[in-house]
Amino acid sequence: MIFRVAEISDVKQMQVVRHLVKENTLSNPDLVPDKDVIFYISEKGKGWVCEIEGKVVGFSIIDLREKSVWALFVDPEFAEKGIGKELHRLMMDWYFEQTKDNVELGTAPNTRAERFYHLQGWTIVGNYPNGEVKFELSYQRWVQGKY
Repeated sequence: MIFRVAEISDVKQMQVVRHLVKENTLSNPDLVPDKDVIFYISEKGKGWVCEIEGKVVGFSIIDLREKSVWALFVDPEFAEKGIGKELHRLMMDWYFEQTKDNVELGTAPNTRAERFYHLQGWTIVGNYPNGEVKFELSYQRWVQGKY
């Protein structure tokens, strides 16, 4: 497994992973075009990928401007191998090197993602209007827990 910063040339493979997931699926794949992914990894924040044998099998993206996790997805074929946890660690370490501001995210309720974020130290702070669970993570909680 190779973990590294995402590059524009990774976007096509990142999109493949995004569409393979079984939870938190997009109702319409056209809702997140390549240009949006490029904008997030090059201007709004930063992204990371996990590669196995030259193939992207997971990725994460954080939005520094909006102080939120924009994406964290792992190909279901490679689930439960620590990929998501390492992508999360890389992303959160980088985020908190840039700012000490709280970060948030939303995910569908009663999913593996919801349980994952809880285990990584995130706190549920409510729900978004669309029904997603709203999580928050503080710098203090991150550095104290090092989940």
